[in-house]
Amino acid sequence: MSDPSEEQGRLTKIASAIFLHTEHAIYAALGLLLALTALIALVDAAGLTWAAMRALGGAAQILEVIDRLLFLLMLIEILHTVRVSMRSGALTCEPFLIVGLIASIRRVLVITLQSSEITHAKDWSPEKQALFQASMIELGVLAGLIVTMVFAIFLLHRARDDGRPAGEEKPAGEA
Repeated sequence: MSDPSEEQGRLTKIASAIFLHTEHAIYAALGLLLALTALIALVDAAGLTWAAMRALGGAAQILEVIDRLLFLLMLIEILHTVRVSMRSGALTCEPFLIVGLIASIRRVLVITLQSSEITHAKDWSPEKQALFQASMIELGVLAGLIVTMVFAIFLLHRARDDGRPAGEEKPAGEA
């Protein structure tokens, strides 16, 4: 007759294997959806770039192109995170910091363009002044956030033994 603890250990291993395969299937589906979304965003960004080039785009069109390209970069970084998580079985925080950094830079660009349009307007109203002041406060907070995320990425690189970025494989022959 089998030992109850041995039976429980076997069931735990089976359940763990089922959960691992389920997790990998979900990661694969998520990766596929992210890849499709990235391809759609790439086509959209290419169309926006072409339209801006044909119209010799102004600041608003150029900002929209940059915004889409940075959004695409965020999608690719998230896709990279999914790939690394599937391969290593561990979730690293560095890719999320990079996505946050890109998102913050996107927001800085949008605020900068909006503030530029406000300051160039002929009619300077108290509402526009309040909006401008709120934008400057948000820019200050974003600047602090960007510096903090860059510092966190720097610390993560320094703390890592081999100095390689997250997800980069070790060369063959290394332990």
